[in-house]
This record gives sequence, C-alpha cells and structure tokens, in this order.
Amino acid sequence: MTDCCIIGGGIIGLSIARELATRGLSVRLLSRDRERDTASWAAAGIFPPIARVPDGSAHEALTTWSDSLHRQWADELLEETGIDNGLRACGGLHLGATEKAIACLRDEAIEWKKKGVACDLLDAAGVRDCEPAFKTAVEQGAIAGGYLLPDEMQIRPPRHLQALLQSCRLRGVQIEFDAVVNRLDVQGDRIHGVVIQGGSPAGDPSRGKTVHAGCYCLAAGAWSGDLAKTLGLQIETRPIRGQIALLRLPQQILSRVVNLGLEYFVPRSDGRLLIGSTIEDVGFDCSTTHQAIDRLMAFAHLLLGPLSEAILEQTWAGLRPGSTDGLPLMGRAPACANAYLASGHFRAGLHQSTGSAVLLADLITGQPPSIDPAPFEPSRSMHTPVAGAAPPKDSIDAYLARAALEVLRPV
Repeated sequence: MTDCCIIGGGIIGLSIARELATRGLSVRLLSRDRERDTASWAAAGIFPPIARVPDGSAHEALTTWSDSLHRQWADELLEETGIDNGLRACGGLHLGATEKAIACLRDEAIEWKKKGVACDLLDAAGVRDCEPAFKTAVEQGAIAGGYLLPDEMQIRPPRHLQALLQSCRLRGVQIEFDAVVNRLDVQGDRIHGVVIQGGSPAGDPSRGKTVHAGCYCLAAGAWSGDLAKTLGLQIETRPIRGQIALLRLPQQILSRVVNLGLEYFVPRSDGRLLIGSTIEDVGFDCSTTHQAIDRLMAFAHLLLGPLSEAILEQTWAGLRPGSTDGLPLMGRAPACANAYLASGHFRAGLHQSTGSAVLLADLITGQPPSIDPAPFEPSRSMHTPVAGAAPPKDSIDAYLARAALEVLRPV
C-alpha cells in the first residue's frame, strides 16, 4: 500500500509529492487535470522581494522560507532533469498614473524599506530611463512615476511544472491524470480510501476504483472545499479566475516585471510578453472572454504604443484557490487522523509551494516543522468572523473589492 496519496496535481501537490518521495515515502498523486490545465500552469510567475524582518507575519515567514528553497530547488531540478525553470532576478517596476496613485506608491515604498527590501522611488523621467519603451506613455501623461524593486524575480511556471513532474517520476511517484475524485471513504476518524473515476495509466473511465494509502493529502486547489466537507471541515477555497494574454514580439522591449494597479507585464527572454490579469468571481469557469482580453490589450497599447508587429499568440485563464483571511490552509484535518490539507494559497501558491511542501512533509512524517504551522491550521476557517470587520488585505474579498475599483479606472 502507498504511504501517501495526494489529491491534486498542481504546483502544491507536485511539490509535496517530490518532498515526500525525497524522504523515502512511496507516493501516489491523483490529478483531475493535465498539467497545462492547472492554475499553476496559468500563473504569471512573479515573485515579489522577500521581507527581511525577524517579526514578520505568518504569510511573510512562509514566503521567505519558500523563496530560499526555490533557489535550491531550481538548481536541483536543473541538475536532475536538464530543465531550466527560468528563476531569475529581473527587478520589478510599480507604476502610478495619477498623483493620488503616486502618493499610495510612496507609502508602499516606505513599507518595503521597513521590511529591509531595496526600493527606489522614481519620477516619470526615472521610469522612462529605466524602461525606454515607456517614453511615449510618460510624455503623454499615462505614467506619473513609481518605484523600482531591484530584487523582484520571475519564474517560468510551465517549465517549473515540467521539471517537477520529471523529478517526481525519477523519485518513483506514481502520477495519474484525468483522475476525478468522486468521494473520500471516511470510516470513523480515518480515510480508508479515495474513490475515483478515470486515471491514467490505469483505470477505466466508466467505472470507479478505490485508491488506498496510509495517509492522504488534499491539495486540489479550488476544488478542495467540497472534498474537505467529508473531513468535517467547512473551508472556503472558491475559485477566482485570472485571464492572461501572451504576445510574441520581434524582440523584447522590456527588461523588468511591470505593475500598474492590478495589471502587469512579464517579459520573457525569448521575446514573449505576458499581459495580465483579471480577478473574477465566476465559479469554475476557466474560459477567457473577449471583454477581458480586449482590456488587457488596451492596457498594453496605452503604455507601449500600437505594437504593430506583435502577435497575440495565446490567451488562457486559471482558477486561483482563495481563502477567507489570505493565508493558506495547511495541516492535519482535526477530525481525521490520516488526512492533511494544503490549499487556499490564492495568488501566492507558486511562490509558497516549496515551503508548503516541506511543512506538509514535516507534519506527515512527524518531524519538527521548519516553520510554525499554527497560523495555517485548517480548522481556523470555521471560526465566525467579527461582524463589520474589514477583510484581511490578502483575502478573496479584499482582492475582489480592489478589482471592482480597478475596473472603473480608465485605460
């Protein structure tokens, strides 16, 4: 019997599988989707700088730990698989179009510096000198200034997923795609099996089969909420759609990640340019819409001009699994002795995947945890929020509220 069955084939599930297999456990991973259909594949791959303060928040502690692990994993994955996942320090520009926006950016810059992060304030001319492609936008008043984070990084999510898949297979992880979990067979305080349909390489799509393991880890992203009910957990991991457009340029015109409000550019070394993103509460609909893509293209033309030689190569959408307080839900299910949860990472899943994997592996194998697991306790989501309280800044509701305001901003 397999030591651990992981439900979910995105970045969190694959990272946990790799870490457990590295520690000598036998692992079986069930994924309802192929790798390019996951939220992880659809991500832009922006890694903000890490806070360098000893008394940071739980979110910052997890991100800092994960960031250091990413550098280690990138080297290991390249050596193991020959795949360069594109982890690079490229720097990031955060721009404002109005004096009000610039005032907010100044406050943000102060906060970054308090956290020990290098941050340089820029006027409009400084932005133009930093990225000459914005010359016309600066002259036309579309950019009023901003700040530069020299240590902001990027990663190529599809390459990272490919490297993880190969690494997992090299470690003996059994991976089944198209495996839809129908239910968890819970008897008493333990899961006795997972009933699935489909699954490759084994499995008849027309008939259910039961997968048995010593323990189980639910890492199914936005789909985790319904399955968690079987474990006695009422958690909110509702899907928040993000749409992205990919342009192919004759040559790259940007050297850094660029943010203006909720929209951003991510330049790739091969000349491609990602334009994102949206924040939409539309259920489990991962289709793209003409309205959203037109808006992203209008944003690109506003800042970069007509881009007459650019080709709109591809568009896609991913479903981010949010949480009510902005922190992921990780740990053992209180009412089930052999069930663990790892979900709700929202927009930080890719960045926090390595630290999350190590933390879950620590808990599953009974090792002292590398970071304090208490803030991520899954049962905390069942506590009644304070009436009238503002939503935490990284929660689903906070981002949806900000998205509603951003949509009203003219482009």
